[in-house]
Amino acid sequence: MDSAPGNLSLKFGLIGRHIDYSFSRSYFTEKFKSEGLSHSYVNFDIADLTKFKAIIKYTPHLKGLNVTIPYKEQIIPLLDALDTAAQEIGAVNTIKIGADNALKGFNTDYIGFKNSLKPYLNKHHDRALILGTGGASKAVAYSLKQLDIAFSFASRQPKHHLDYNYHDLNETIITNHTIIINCTPLGTFPRIEECPDIPYEFINNKHLLYDLIYNPKETKFLMYGKSHGANTINGLNMLKLQAEAAWDIWNTPNSF
Repeated sequence: MDSAPGNLSLKFGLIGRHIDYSFSRSYFTEKFKSEGLSHSYVNFDIADLTKFKAIIKYTPHLKGLNVTIPYKEQIIPLLDALDTAAQEIGAVNTIKIGADNALKGFNTDYIGFKNSLKPYLNKHHDRALILGTGGASKAVAYSLKQLDIAFSFASRQPKHHLDYNYHDLNETIITNHTIIINCTPLGTFPRIEECPDIPYEFINNKHLLYDLIYNPKETKFLMYGKSHGANTINGLNMLKLQAEAAWDIWNTPNSF
């Protein structure tokens, strides 16, 4: 799609499972409408990745895909190439489709996260606690490295190379990690009563709580943080920024 004319109708889409809620579809549909483009954006809701190659082969004028849970890591072996960031992160959320249906994976999650976090940072925000260990958490970790912010991982399930389980978290650990980022799906609509099981009582007004979830606008994780004086951010701006970064990739001639 390197130099596709504006009146050429191209197709883009989202690969994932249980994605009726899709931010991407509504965002790009509105974008195409507002910019007078005849492109379309569809959800490819698949139970597993065995159908992925058929989607690529049999969907006419398909030029770009976003990838969401649970396929950001699983999809990598099915691609022909990765850009440097996606390779280092180990997760892909954007695919560019080139000549002969060649597939290159990118990660724009880290761009969206980094650029949405930066305006909120103060000098004391020098260490972060990442909740969750999935593909999104890897992009967050990559962003924090770029921002020179130290980080640790925590999860409710014991995992190899994990810094903390939730039950390990105490006042000292919470106090020392002035940024806490929820990279889990806990709290996503409709299961809005859920949240990571961490000791919120140790959060204070020096903390910055970031939830990658955008629906609901304020999760229980963020509510608890705010009630203890923390500054809070949801994931909506991150999603907008990563979507625009994906659009740039799909429209950049040398991005393949």
